[in-house]
Amino acid sequence: MSRVLEVENLRVTFPAGDGRRVAAVDGVSFSLDRGETLALVGESGCGKSLTSLSLLRLVPAPGRIEPDSRIRLADTDVLALEGDALRAIRGRRIGMIFQDPMTSLDPVFRVGDQIAEGILAHFPVSRREARERAVALLRETGIPDPAARADAFPHQLSGGMRQRVMIAIALAAEPEILVADEPTTALDVTVQAQILEVLDRLRAERGMAVLLITHDLGIVAGRADRVAVMYAGQIVEEAPTAALFARPSHPYTRGLFGSIPRLTGPVERLRPIPGTVPSPAAWPSGCRFRPRCPYAFEPCGREPPRNDVGPGQWMRCWLEGEQR
Repeated sequence: MSRVLEVENLRVTFPAGDGRRVAAVDGVSFSLDRGETLALVGESGCGKSLTSLSLLRLVPAPGRIEPDSRIRLADTDVLALEGDALRAIRGRRIGMIFQDPMTSLDPVFRVGDQIAEGILAHFPVSRREARERAVALLRETGIPDPAARADAFPHQLSGGMRQRVMIAIALAAEPEILVADEPTTALDVTVQAQILEVLDRLRAERGMAVLLITHDLGIVAGRADRVAVMYAGQIVEEAPTAALFARPSHPYTRGLFGSIPRLTGPVERLRPIPGTVPSPAAWPSGCRFRPRCPYAFEPCGREPPRNDVGPGQWMRCWLEGEQR
C-alpha cells in the first residue's frame, strides 16, 4: 500500500501566560496508507482534534506548530506551504468533517451552494455543473430527494442530514485523505450506524485514507484497520484493531475498555478511570497517566520507553512482560 500521510514529532504549543509555551500536542507520530482507516481515540481534552487541525494548518491562534514537527502529504511538505499552495491542499487533498455540523455549516446559505463552493474552488467548472455535482454528492451520502435538499438551509435539516451534508462537503474535491472528527457526536445510535456505514462505503469506493477521531471505542471495532490511543497530548499505544481489542496493553487503554458497557457475560459495574486529563500547563513528569494509573510504581516518574508488545503493537509504559 502506498503511503499518503506521514506525521512525525508533531508539537503544537500555546502560551501559558507566564512566558512559557506549553505543548497541547507533544511528539505525536503516525502514518496513513491509501485505503486505510486509522482511528485516533482518547478522552476529551487529550489533543485529538488539535492533531487533526494541524494537518490542514488550521491551529487557532495563538497556538503554533513547532518547527521540529513534520507533516508530509505524499511528496509534499505541508509545513512549508503558504498562501495559494496551502489553500490548494485544503479540501482537494485532505477533506475534513468538522465536529459540529450545526456550527460548521453557514446558516445563511443553502446547503447545495456550500457543497458547490468547494467544487468551484478546485475545479474549472460552471456553477450549473457544480450544483449538479453537489446534488450527486448528496445522493451518494444517502440523503433522500437530494435535489430538494440542496435548496434547504441547514436549520431545515435533521442532525443526521446535516452530518451527511458535511460528508458531502468534505468529499466535494475528491480528496486523498478524509479526516472525520467525531462524526457521530450528538446523533442517536441508529443514525450513528448509518453515518459510519456511509463513510465505510465511500472509503471503499474511492480508495481514500481515513483518519477517524473519536472518544468511543465502540465505533472503532470492525471499522478501523489500526487504532492509536491518545492521552495528554501523546500517543500511548498503537495496534491493529483486532490486536488492541484482544489484548489492550497500556493501563490507560485498559481503563478505556473497562468503562465500556457490556451486553454479554456476567453483569459488572462500570470501572471509570479516576480523575481527569490534566491541563497542558500541568502535565505530570514522566508518564502522564501516572497520577491516575492503578499500576504506577517508582520508574513511572521518568519518561516511559516505547515497548513493542506484539506484531504492529507498541505502547509507552514502564510495565512489560509479566508485569503487564
